[in-house]
Amino acid sequence: MKKIGASLMLAASLAAASAQTNAPAARALSLSDCIAEALQHNFDVQVERYEPAKSQLNLYAAYAGYDPIFSLSGTRNHSLSGGLFTNGISVSDGNSLNSGLTGSLPWGMTYGLTGNVAENYGYSSSLPGNYDSSGGQIGVNVTQPLLKNFWTDNTRLLISAAKNNLKLSEQGLRLQLIATVTAVENAYYELIYARENLNVQQEALALARQQLADDQARVAIGTVAQSGGTIEQDEAEVAQSRANLIAAQFTLAADENALKNLITERYLQWHDITIEPAAALAAVRQLFDVQDSWSKGMVSRPDLLQAKVNVEQQGIQLKYDRNQIFPQLDLVGSYGYNGAGREFSDAFGQYATANRPYYSYGAELSLPLSNAKARNSFKADKAVEQQLLLKLKQLEQNVMVQIDNAVKQAQSAWESVDATHKARIYAEAALKAEQGKYAVGKSTTFTVLQLQNNLTGARSQEIRALANYNEALANLAQQEGSTLERRQVDLRVK
Repeated sequence: MKKIGASLMLAASLAAASAQTNAPAARALSLSDCIAEALQHNFDVQVERYEPAKSQLNLYAAYAGYDPIFSLSGTRNHSLSGGLFTNGISVSDGNSLNSGLTGSLPWGMTYGLTGNVAENYGYSSSLPGNYDSSGGQIGVNVTQPLLKNFWTDNTRLLISAAKNNLKLSEQGLRLQLIATVTAVENAYYELIYARENLNVQQEALALARQQLADDQARVAIGTVAQSGGTIEQDEAEVAQSRANLIAAQFTLAADENALKNLITERYLQWHDITIEPAAALAAVRQLFDVQDSWSKGMVSRPDLLQAKVNVEQQGIQLKYDRNQIFPQLDLVGSYGYNGAGREFSDAFGQYATANRPYYSYGAELSLPLSNAKARNSFKADKAVEQQLLLKLKQLEQNVMVQIDNAVKQAQSAWESVDATHKARIYAEAALKAEQGKYAVGKSTTFTVLQLQNNLTGARSQEIRALANYNEALANLAQQEGSTLERRQVDLRVK
């Protein structure tokens, strides 16, 4: 028997050790910890972080419109002519070399540096002797617009658009960070609520079981009649409390998964980890000023700033459209040197001496007779600008309404915290008093169970109010666009 007892004790110890080994690992996390994890590993944040980098590269690409273009070409020519029906035969050969460097400048000027040289040689039976000659030019030509393409052109338009796209992408990243941080806050508070509500439901089940045990004892000693339905009421309450506990357990698991999904890119590594919030729900009183919140929203809301950038970009587009209505009036000029001789070297030598210059200057004017395309494009983009201004005003009004609602929601949530706290205290006192009356036979099981349900509801409502208040503060910061400053989040965090 002693050996059997020792074996049973050893088996029990191994089973307990195995249960502890298989138990989910717990990890205590504060709200700041969860936000930091989300900033590093949240999928939406990681995806959005590429946008500013892409916009910066596109801006570099737009500036490449000013990069000079170098060209170089060489050609070899051979020709044989004459023959059966002519008096003689001619043979000619030629070599040519051309190079150039072209580009544009930020004030609209275009330039071209060119150099070319060619050599031709051969003979003809109808002419005495062979011939051999070379020649070419080296110089620069420029074109400076005075009206159309002077204060803006397509390259400058693309650069301005790329700069504004960079601003839009930066605000888009801010918008995503604010949304993610707010979602993490809400999920964190929901997880705390789910854990505390689980405790409430466990306490409710304990109360129901205690009431059942007490009534069973009273039936056993004859204080309560067995056929009075008391035990059945208690059994029903225990069953309902178990159902509520099961629902609370599922809610806790779902809320924990929601938080994990926000803070990690490797869910499998977190699947068996139990997140334990490092703090309980609490309500810190804040003073609300809708005027101050409106001021924050007007200067900090990313979507509002994006709308303003869109209006700014449309203004740049209109500037370009207006400039395209003007005639094309350009100053043109060129300057360089000629070279000639028998060999390539002779032409290059004359370039070096610079004694055979050439130059030209003048003006060119061109104007479409109707100019319908430019004029109608300007009018169409003017209408787009008016649309964007109206949308901006509409968004500003929506932001004010959203902030006003968020302030009122936070104020209401604060008042609910105090009201539900008092309701829970009164419910505890009422149940305690009723249990005292029941103990001396002056109350019924039905009344006690009803007050137990009232207490459970009051406890759940109190922690629900605390969660709602904290979530209302997070929502208000999101509507103001002040979430990152409130949580001291650096936009550059990778």
